Amino acid sequence: MKFNVILFKLFLAICLFVANAHAREQVYINEALNPAKLQGSGKLTWWGFHVYDASFYRGPSANSSEFALDLRYQKSFTGNAITTRSVEEMKKLGVPDTQAQIWGKQLATFMPNIESGQNLTAIYIPKQGTTFYFEGKPLAQIPGADFSKAFFGIWLDPKTSAPKLREQLLGQNCPPPLFQEACN
Repeated sequence: MKFNVILFKLFLAICLFVANAHAREQVYINEALNPAKLQGSGKLTWWGFHVYDASFYRGPSANSSEFALDLRYQKSFTGNAITTRSVEEMKKLGVPDTQAQIWGKQLATFMPNIESGQNLTAIYIPKQGTTFYFEGKPLAQIPGADFSKAFFGIWLDPKTSAPKLREQLLGQNCPPPLFQEACN
């Protein structure tokens, strides 16, 4: 009986820890989007491997220009691998090779190595560009709507290589105005 009580208390402590960690990590997203509203979430799998969980947030309304993408990784990757994959995906969406390489060099200056369970967040604010966060702490900002459209396009562009995840992230709502996509 005592063992069951201890086990139950341990379970409650873990649940409380997870809930508090989730609330803490969302503070910076909520502050930037004032307030943040979860639009959709999903997971990326590749060849059966769970790569990361993604959550897409919008500002106060469903058609807000500001938005955030939070990726909680389930596998470990080097910053270089994340940068290389980002550049490859941008090129698949039509970004010219030269421009993708320039942005790749910018990403490589700050992209961290990521361990399973850690998160990387990108927040887009018009006239500011994209700010990157690692585990809730700011990493860097890349100005300009062109970079933001190319980077977030990896997940939100109609030509994404992960259409199922795009559908989960957008839910029943339209993509952000940055993508200037007609929405029914």
